[in-house]
Amino acid sequence: MTVSVMSVGKDTLTVRDDKDIVYTFQAQQNDVEVGEIVVIEYTGLLDKSTEVQKGMIIGIVPISNDEDYIIQSRSGGIFDQFETLANNKLKTMTLDEKIGQLLLVRYPGSNASEALEKYKFGGFVFFENDFKDKTEAEVQNMIRDLQKIANIPLLTAVDEEGGNVVRVSSNPNLASSQFLSSRQLYQSGGFDLIKEDTIKKSKLLNNLGLNLNLAPVVDVSVDPSDYMYDRTLGEGVELTSTYASVVINASKNTGVSYVLKHFPGYGDNSDTHQGTVLDNRTFSSIETNDLPPFESGIESGAEAVLVSHNTVVNIDSNNPASLSPSIHNLLRNNLGFTGVIMTDDLSMGAVSSIENATVKALLAGNDIIMTTDYEKSVKEIKDALENGTISEQLIDDANHRIISWKYYMGLMYSAQK
Repeated sequence: MTVSVMSVGKDTLTVRDDKDIVYTFQAQQNDVEVGEIVVIEYTGLLDKSTEVQKGMIIGIVPISNDEDYIIQSRSGGIFDQFETLANNKLKTMTLDEKIGQLLLVRYPGSNASEALEKYKFGGFVFFENDFKDKTEAEVQNMIRDLQKIANIPLLTAVDEEGGNVVRVSSNPNLASSQFLSSRQLYQSGGFDLIKEDTIKKSKLLNNLGLNLNLAPVVDVSVDPSDYMYDRTLGEGVELTSTYASVVINASKNTGVSYVLKHFPGYGDNSDTHQGTVLDNRTFSSIETNDLPPFESGIESGAEAVLVSHNTVVNIDSNNPASLSPSIHNLLRNNLGFTGVIMTDDLSMGAVSSIENATVKALLAGNDIIMTTDYEKSVKEIKDALENGTISEQLIDDANHRIISWKYYMGLMYSAQK
């Protein structure tokens, strides 16, 4: 199997194949470097859901380290037609720009321009307080000024789910009324009203300069006592799957991209903002009751998926989903997702105390890291590059997908810089 080397341990070797599946093998001789492209021979059968393969690597043959190898082998994905453009853009970018593109940063307020100039972020996430009391023109100017500073067009993201999570429409200067929750919409007018609402919501966000909505929530919950219930459709797996498809289809050509969340499904778990959450459901239960809405959204052209911080014990008991290669393998392999994978915010209690969480998130298979403490994330990435924990090839691979996405969204054409 031809792979790129992601991490070299004392007795282990972590690699990634051309389908973005991550494997960790037992290996007695690791005379390879992070970032190197090699052919490996191994014993046993591959298991994409296990943390360390039962088989061992018995042979490693280095091959020409062609920087385009992994990138070119991805053809056939959702952003396929933009890969050459992205590859050409990537060759002009500095390492600082590449690191910055990996970060979707909680908008830091008054020092946003200064931080953007220094760290060259891939985008910002705006919260309710960032819009409070502002007029339409003030929001437009705020975002326009940021885009002017950016060398590469920014993702400008917001959680405008409807119901309890309305970052923009909570401001009466920006919307005549707050957007309703998906459950309220469905109960009032079914999927026709949800489609209409998605288009209306996208039009409002696009007019303000926002190009990414961190929605829809496609977690399945039918129990009002569940933490996530109020943010879900409140219906079973079949109707939630239809909901995912309706929203993704309706969002196309609106100027706003949407993100399926929270993979692999939140279930009846508690709030990961507060601390570690263990999801003890069986894999069979998750596969039957939680994955179908994500599959439906992906089949309808979902461009991005956000991974939760729940620790799914029966898939990977050692890592939160956002930091788990097994969870990302499930998304890439079982569901065939070729778009952008992003973490939930690393400042949340379930992961905030984990050392080197940013690097672990990249090694797990995320393309975009959502972060509040951007200085910490940048330092972790630079330290990992310097000490050989990760390679620039890993950074390039994630950047290639991000830039391809930005071309797909039309951002690169409107502001070629």
